[in-house]
Amino acid sequence: MIAHLEGLLFKKSTQSAIINTGGVGYEVFIPLSTFYCLPEKDEKTRLYIFTHVREDALLLFGFNTLLEKEIFLMLISVSGIGPKLAINILSGIGPKELLEAIASGDALLLQAIPGVGKKTSERIALELKDRANKICSRESYLPADDHEFKDNRMLDDALSALQNLGYPKKIAERAIKKAFSNAKEGITLEDLIRAALKAMA
Repeated sequence: MIAHLEGLLFKKSTQSAIINTGGVGYEVFIPLSTFYCLPEKDEKTRLYIFTHVREDALLLFGFNTLLEKEIFLMLISVSGIGPKLAINILSGIGPKELLEAIASGDALLLQAIPGVGKKTSERIALELKDRANKICSRESYLPADDHEFKDNRMLDDALSALQNLGYPKKIAERAIKKAFSNAKEGITLEDLIRAALKAMA
């Protein structure tokens, strides 16, 4: 069972990515939130993986954060929701907003996601509300201050700093994404800026 995949990005689209690991290209289905965090072609990337085994196929689903994967696993536990629909749901609203909608039992908001009908949205709200609230209550995943929010804020701050130093926005963005994708957990803003500067050197 594949749980983690690390390698060079061979190709990406809004639905999937191909990661080259040891000369083998693994196609991984991804939500939009993960797509936006992917680096450029031939750059190093890593994803958390859920392996779905069927009689006729072995499918990989990848996530940039453990929170995305946890929400995905929560969704596929609901009757009638398979892995591909779960990915579409994650793509339709984003992990943070989706978690908040489930925790608050907002079936109408869930129903607005493409591919989710009234009955499915009501099942999600009913069956997953307590589990979503438990995730929200954990310190590391508080909706108002979760890791994803902190990461995005840090990336924005790093981009602003590099632009103030005179670097073009596109070049700075590429360097920051590369530095962040290779960074260890808990990286500081200063370390991220230094790593981005090194990547541009």
